[in-house]
Amino acid sequence: MNVAEFGLWAVLGLLFWKRGFYRRFPAMGTYLALRVVSAPLLLVTYYIQSLPWGRSYFQVYFFTYWLVYIASAVLLLMVCIEVFRSALSGLPGLMKIGIVIFRWAVLVSVVLTFSSVSFVHRGILIIPDIARGLMRSVSLLELFLLAFLCLSMNALRLSVRDMAFGIALGFGLMASNDFVVISLMSRHSSLTAPLQFVYESAVLVSLGVWVAYCALPEAVRKPLMMPASSTIFRWNEIASALGHTGTQIAVQQPATSFFLTDVEKVVEKVLTRNLKGRESEL
Repeated sequence: MNVAEFGLWAVLGLLFWKRGFYRRFPAMGTYLALRVVSAPLLLVTYYIQSLPWGRSYFQVYFFTYWLVYIASAVLLLMVCIEVFRSALSGLPGLMKIGIVIFRWAVLVSVVLTFSSVSFVHRGILIIPDIARGLMRSVSLLELFLLAFLCLSMNALRLSVRDMAFGIALGFGLMASNDFVVISLMSRHSSLTAPLQFVYESAVLVSLGVWVAYCALPEAVRKPLMMPASSTIFRWNEIASALGHTGTQIAVQQPATSFFLTDVEKVVEKVLTRNLKGRESEL
């Protein structure tokens, strides 16, 4: 099943590159390239370190696996932003505000990840705890993104066959698979446990969904037409206006000539008194 998974990653990466989706989703293209390159390397290293003479390769496998895991989590955060931007491309104002909010949500998730990591393990064993916590936050963002797209498809005129929805659907299936299987699986389980086959089957299904989206023609995005009285149109206009200072108008105050006249009279009176005082002294 691992070999079949690698084959699907390779086919998916080829179709993704051939259809030119990497221009629209560069982070997704980088993520696919990372999986295609790392999958055979990890399989070979894992097999070697399991042999009696290859136990010295365990550290190589350990660091390679978790570095790829953390890099995948970072790329998935960027993929979520790309999918969100693509879904809201018809509403540039809301997209601008939404990207800012989404980035703050990512920052809060990362901070919560590092603050909730238990420092029970020391040394290099803390790396898996940090990696799992970061991937858990990314999985939650993937589920929230999929829920948002499902609830706002009609308002955004987003088709089910759109590649942005397909990417969110695949990651949503993988995230659900992770949460369900991890909650049911014991911490120290064998690779031949029944739940391992369920987990791998769900991964293969998710990859199959992506392959289908890349192989089939994508639906043409309909123009976003809405009445001027629409609430979402008003919010888009308000969001577009935020951050723009607009044209500054210089307002000229009316001249207060009467005030200046009074000041001049007071000054003249003071000067007259001083002159009279000096003359009397002389």
